[in-house]
Amino acid sequence: MNLGLDDKTALVTGGSKGIGYGCAEALAAEGCTLAICARHRDELEAAAADLEAAHDVTVEPVVADLTADDDLDRLVEHTTQALGTVDVLVNNAGTVGTPGGLQDNTTQDWRDLFELNLFAVVTLTRKIVPHMREQGWGRVINISSENGTQPYPDMMAYSASKGALDNFGKALSKEVAEDGVLVNTVSPAFIETPLVNEMMAESAEAQGVSVDEMVEQFLAERRPHIEVGRPGDIDEVGRVVAFLASEHASFVNGSNYRVDGGSVAAM
Repeated sequence: MNLGLDDKTALVTGGSKGIGYGCAEALAAEGCTLAICARHRDELEAAAADLEAAHDVTVEPVVADLTADDDLDRLVEHTTQALGTVDVLVNNAGTVGTPGGLQDNTTQDWRDLFELNLFAVVTLTRKIVPHMREQGWGRVINISSENGTQPYPDMMAYSASKGALDNFGKALSKEVAEDGVLVNTVSPAFIETPLVNEMMAESAEAQGVSVDEMVEQFLAERRPHIEVGRPGDIDEVGRVVAFLASEHASFVNGSNYRVDGGSVAAM
């Protein structure tokens, strides 16, 4: 399917690896001009070069810490000057933080996690959306998690931050739709990212089992409702994001697309 994105520009945060890279690649495959940002220059520039070589599109790498106001300003200025505008904003950058329940994390731990998972998204979106409203067209796509709908007690702070992100996206979708800006959320679960693979490898080593056995154990004990019986792939998230960025999703607004293999047990 031709999604008609070859005349669009997109900014993907946390775009150097994992789900962010999958989103950037799906958009690049449709001909979208991109800016990607992350904190580590080497990884970021390598990712941009790979995307340009594979898809023959322009990719602007911008090193930025999204929790720093000056970096956010510089990111927006660089991107709009280099690309002219931002038609599609993919708010992907985030962190799991320190796992734990009520007594396991300090209030500062919560604040640090919310700073990236929610406040950075709100601040960047506030800076980008006026450009979209002025041109009468835009897409904001927030990458959340199954945890925002189905919270886990051993990931309490993370689940709360993603629930807040879900509500922010829904509220924003009601404010800006009349100006041609559509806002949606994508919520993955147990995707094979470098971080998840590293966690599985560490757990496998600690238990003296293979990584495949560790994945099977995690599925059975921690995510029994992933009915397809496997982790997801970053490309499976990216393809949903590309669809939501396109005119094929022109009547989709305020929705939460769960790319989770059935993990969330509710409707």
